[in-house]
Order: sequence, then C-alpha cells, then structure tokens
Amino acid sequence: MAFRKDFLWGGATAANQCEGGYDKDGRGLANVDVVPIGEDRLPIITGQKKSFDFDDDHFYPAKEAIDMYHRYKEDIALFGEMGFKTYRLSIAWSRIFPKGDETEPNEAGLQFYEDLFKECHKHGIEPLVTITHFDCPMHLVEKYGAWRSRELVGFYENLCHVIFNRYKGLVKYWLTFNEINMILHAPFMGAGLYFEEDDNVEQVKYQSAHHELLASAIATKIAHEVDPENKVGCMLAAGAYYPYTSNPKDVWASRQADRENYFFIDVQSRGEYPQYALKKLERAGIELDIRDGDLELLKENTVDFVSFSYYSSRVATTDPKLLEKTAGNIFESVKNPYLEASEWGWQIDPLGLRITLNDIYDRYQKPLFIVENGLGAVDTPDENGYVQDDYRINYLAEHIKAMKDAVELDGVDLLGYTTWGCIDLVSAGTGEMKKRYGFIYVDRDNEGHGTLKRTKKKSFDWYKKVIATNGEDLSND
Repeated sequence: MAFRKDFLWGGATAANQCEGGYDKDGRGLANVDVVPIGEDRLPIITGQKKSFDFDDDHFYPAKEAIDMYHRYKEDIALFGEMGFKTYRLSIAWSRIFPKGDETEPNEAGLQFYEDLFKECHKHGIEPLVTITHFDCPMHLVEKYGAWRSRELVGFYENLCHVIFNRYKGLVKYWLTFNEINMILHAPFMGAGLYFEEDDNVEQVKYQSAHHELLASAIATKIAHEVDPENKVGCMLAAGAYYPYTSNPKDVWASRQADRENYFFIDVQSRGEYPQYALKKLERAGIELDIRDGDLELLKENTVDFVSFSYYSSRVATTDPKLLEKTAGNIFESVKNPYLEASEWGWQIDPLGLRITLNDIYDRYQKPLFIVENGLGAVDTPDENGYVQDDYRINYLAEHIKAMKDAVELDGVDLLGYTTWGCIDLVSAGTGEMKKRYGFIYVDRDNEGHGTLKRTKKKSFDWYKKVIATNGEDLSND
C-alpha cells in the first residue's frame, strides 16, 4: 500500500469563502469581506484600488458565502459520510478579535469554533486549522496599515495564545498563514496591504513578509509550549516552474521564479533568510527592519511540516515574443503547449504534482501535506440537483496517482491530502460561485441567488471509495 495507514484524507475550505455571517455574534469586518466580484476585484486584491467598506455599486460574495456559519453541522455530517479523516478549515480572526487589537477575545466567536471542532470529532474528523487564511481585521488595516506594522505581530501572538489554549485537545494540526507567498501577488487579499502613490511597494511587501514570518515563528513556539502534541506547518502556493526551452536563460528564469516562492518557506522551514534572497533585496535597495532577537526567533522555531496548494505547474522564459499567457491562482504564466487547460485557463499537469512534491521534499526533508488541489469547473445539475462531474473525478484521480508515485516510487513523506473546496464555495481569485470545486453542490449563483441547498455530486461517492480504500481504488464506476 502506497499511503501510510493513518493518511489524512479530507477536504479544505476557508472561513471567508464559506462561512458568511460576516456581522453575526460580534464578528468584525475583515479585508476579505470588502472584496467584490467583478472587474474591480483584481485591482482591489492587489492593493491598487481602495475598498475599505461596502458600497451600493458592488456585490460582496463573502458576506453570506454559502452560510456555513449556520449550516456547519449539516456540512460536517456530509464530510463524515464521505469518510474524511481530516477537514482543513480556517479561523476568521475578526470572529475572535473583532477589531484585532483588543486584549479580550469575543466569547461568541471562540464558542463557534469550539462547537465546530467538537462536531468534527463527533464524525471522526481531525481538524486541520489555518490560523490566518488571508483574513485581517479591517480595523488593523485602517489604523496600522495591516502587516506593514510590526504591531500586528503582537496582535497575532495574542490570537495564538487564546486559540492554542482554548482548543487544546481539540486541534493538533495547525497552519500559520495560508499561501504566505501570496503577499507578493495579491497583497490586499493576502495581507490587508493597500498602497498609496508614494509607497515603495516592494519595500512594503517584504517588510510585511518579515512581520508575518516572525508571527509564524511565534505561533510555532506557543503551539509547542501549550501542547507538545501540536504539529505546526507552513503553507505556500506551489507549482514547479519549467523552463520554456533548454536555453540556459530560460532555465535560470525558472529557478528564479521558484526561489521567489520558496523564499518564505526557506525561512519557516530552515530558520534563516537564504543568501539569494538577501542579495536580491540588497540589489533592489530594500532594507528590512530586522531587530535584536528576530533571527534567533526564526532559527529556533521552525515548522514541523510543509504544506502547499497545487493546481498547476508554470512556465518561465526570457523570450519577450512569447506573449501568450495562461491564468492560474493569481499567478500568470507562459502557456505550456504540452498541457490542456481548465475552463479558467489553469493548465492541468498531474505529473507536475509529483515533480513539485519531489522538489519540496528534496529541499526541506520534512513531512509534506497537500492541503489544496482541485478542479474549478462549471457544474450543470439535472432536475434533481445531481451533478455528473466525471471531469472532476478524472482530474483528481490523475493527481492522486501522481501523489502515489511520489510516495511509493520516490520516497516522499506525505501526511495527507485535502482537496480544495470539498463543498462548493466562493472562488478567492474571481469571487464566483459558478467556478465550483466541491463534491457537494450548493444552490447559489454569482449574484447571491439560490436556496443554498446541498446536493451530493457523483464525485461524492467516488471520493468516499477512494478514502475507504486508502487511495487504492481510483476507478470511476
């Protein structure tokens, strides 16, 4: 058998994409709430256009999302029926600390997650909790400038003290920041960063990243102190870069692109800034405010495992004539002529997952965890709400085969696999509902219309069988 007996099969969501209830039980406003669907979404999530509150001209899908806040028992029961061993979810920071800088937490928010975690255990599901999945309370954005301020490290530390103590015994797998490298590509969505005209954008991004890296190390330290059983991971948006040709310039371009993303994990996993990153910052004239004790903190509190999202590989080239680009999780890439693409232009590359697993394992030699992988597609339900999503089954089966090869043939140490959007939710990149990933169909459209009724898709029973056989039976009967 390829996978370990205790392999953690499951699915993944994020609070801001599924919970809704944005103003319920004392929750505060967060950066991820005020990002609308439509043409303004990209300039807002990249910090180029200001959106600090709701207006009447836009629709904000995160306000209600799929209303998991009121329906989590029904949803977790469905995950339990599929046989999930783990469920990756995130905490909405502004549920626990509505403004972010209070000294005392919001009890209603703490109780909500306690009840949710207990519901998971009732169904034999181990929670895998992302402390910050892009969420930043808007009060921290407006008063402090979000993660550009070192004060956020202390506020995050306060959050960690509260949740690690409150949920001791209920949660043992933690991730500090979701796709931490997204701060470079979608800085407002990823870290609440908005840029004024006279800002040195790169300086702000990398200084903010330093603060997040410090916060991640502090979280790891507190987690281990509160409960030695806790396992803490980092998380990156992964996907190996291929050189477009064997031209050494293309090979070098692909290495540099990989390094831009590995930089964060190098710090979280190895405990120090890599030389290539320090040299790059030096060339760009970026001087990080690194204070006494920072480097020791990073060195002494490295993560226990490395987790990542994988949707597609990417391609790098120095040839300016190669202008045909493809989309992919905010990352733009040169189109790979050898691959097919999804309806949203994301290139489909199962072997790329094996390559990425090997690259990351070779680099860090720590256990790995695939915490996002999936196919966003338009699903068309029949009159009963049933979706025959063979395209999704085929996509996942091919990626699980590649994952199996990495474990069985290459010796990669893999803890688990959680598919992205195990229940349909709001897309982070586009804000759409019609871009669906789930095993469970949710009746809701891009404009927020629908009954929110949950219906099992064909892939529901398929994934149930995959989990029951520990990945041995991938057939689509």
